[in-house]
Amino acid sequence: MSFYESVRVAMLALTANKLRSILTMLGIIIGVSAVIALMSIGRGVEQFFVQQFTSLGTNLLYVFPGQLSEGPPRQGGRDRGVLTLNDSHAINNPLRVPDVIAVSPEVSGNALIARAGNDIDVSVSGVTASYLDTLTGDAAIGSFLTDADVEERSRVVVIGSDVFGKLFEPTEDPIDQTIRVNNILFRVIGVMEERGAGIGGANLDEMIFIPLTTVQDRLFRRRTVSGEYQVNIIYASVVSEDRMEAAQEQITELLRERHNISFRGEDDFVIINQSDLISIFGDILGAMTVFLSAIAFISLVVGGIGIMNIMLVSVTERTREIGLRKAVGAKRRNVLSQFLIEAVTLSLIGGLFGIALGAGGAIAATSFIPDFSAVVGLDAIAISILFSMAVGLFFGIYPAYRASRLNPIDALRYE
Repeated sequence: MSFYESVRVAMLALTANKLRSILTMLGIIIGVSAVIALMSIGRGVEQFFVQQFTSLGTNLLYVFPGQLSEGPPRQGGRDRGVLTLNDSHAINNPLRVPDVIAVSPEVSGNALIARAGNDIDVSVSGVTASYLDTLTGDAAIGSFLTDADVEERSRVVVIGSDVFGKLFEPTEDPIDQTIRVNNILFRVIGVMEERGAGIGGANLDEMIFIPLTTVQDRLFRRRTVSGEYQVNIIYASVVSEDRMEAAQEQITELLRERHNISFRGEDDFVIINQSDLISIFGDILGAMTVFLSAIAFISLVVGGIGIMNIMLVSVTERTREIGLRKAVGAKRRNVLSQFLIEAVTLSLIGGLFGIALGAGGAIAATSFIPDFSAVVGLDAIAISILFSMAVGLFFGIYPAYRASRLNPIDALRYE
């Protein structure tokens, strides 16, 4: 019997009991659809984070105080474990760090802002005018902070687009309006364009921006034991991507010198570039995707057990047919291949339906999340098809072997 004829007979056998075949394929369909959906959504999330980080700015270095593995920054007599405003000034010195073209220190915290009876809790970023030289974005309405605002410690504020929507009417002009930040009056000079998520998943549209000096004097008075102003993070924009490593080494050498760290001493700061952040999130999301996909593969195994069960029933029901085929010359390998083809065909059809269902579910999920798009990869489809066929082949071997071992005389007598 040719391969084509074997497939045709297999399809006839499966369509003879449609409901039973559909129920048997259900485990394969659920397993494959779960694998496709999880892998597609996982890759979509990874791509979403990459886009979010790259949208913050290009060739960026993030300088954090302390060590990421230590928790809170260490405090000591020499102000170890903190970054200061003078550190950012030193990094901005082209003679010491020639590969950095812009530096922006930031002091952050939470504050309660109020206007016309509306009170909301927001993240406050104290920044300088160079903030936009390091991180992308601009004011959609009005203007951003200037050097004069920072030098004069002005009580001005630039609000995020979501903050604008909560405090003002859509048609209202917010420029030169006043809001209270921790019960201190500030004048609105601008509204930022929509930017989405930032570092750590924080929504940049729910933040407000105030001159760094104003924040240090009026909102968050944070000084070291030596009297220097502390900062939460320093952004450094590097001249080009191929100079990122060199700039990181220059900043490391400079800060170790400023913080009086000995030759064998451990750094009390961390420098991370965008590639590191993307790699960290990619590893985390990749591990989660693999773990969830492994769970989904269990349902494929359950579906394979269902295929084995139904094929054993099929062998019992078709005992006389098997005996007749052997009586007219069919060999064991012919019967074996016939039932294996039926098992693989059953699992393959279930796999194709599962791929369609999983891809459709992943694409449908994108409609609920703005700027998110699931990535249905050809490799995920190929893996699902091959694995579903392998499941059918593996769990179809025993029923096919039993069918091939039937004695034709006993099979013809079977009632």
